[in-house]
Amino acid sequence: MGLVLREATLADAPLLAELTRSAWRQTVAVTSSGHRETAVQVAEHLQHGGGFILLIDEQPAGAVRWLPVDGAADVWQILRMGVLPDYRGRHLSQHLLEAVLHHAQSCGVEELRLAVRAEQTRLVHLYAAYGFELAPELEYGLANPVEPPPVVMRRRLRR
Repeated sequence: MGLVLREATLADAPLLAELTRSAWRQTVAVTSSGHRETAVQVAEHLQHGGGFILLIDEQPAGAVRWLPVDGAADVWQILRMGVLPDYRGRHLSQHLLEAVLHHAQSCGVEELRLAVRAEQTRLVHLYAAYGFELAPELEYGLANPVEPPPVVMRRRLRR
């Protein structure tokens, strides 16, 4: 299996939107805005933050993005991580998470945050294995007001 992670460019916005919609189909609640994501929205994320695309044997298999938290350029929010159904069960999301961790460290980021949707709390253990801790004092700024609030986790990169 040839696994490659590459940084996304603005030209990848349509691909990232499709990867998110496809990866989240039948996995994430239909009320999530990720199901209605457009290339324009993805391009905006890429202009302010960034993303990685996971390729398996040169085929897109998953993606992840990050954005700086409002008012804190040294704190990033990890979002829209997903792996296509045909590639699940191979621990590929860990490669996406590790890529963001390493990139954030090389950019001098102080802290990473992520939100775990109410229906996916099993992911808390995965993120905890990577040093993320529950942060109930933090509110997720991108939360959908018609859904239960997600669990927010953080990992401090420099102490």
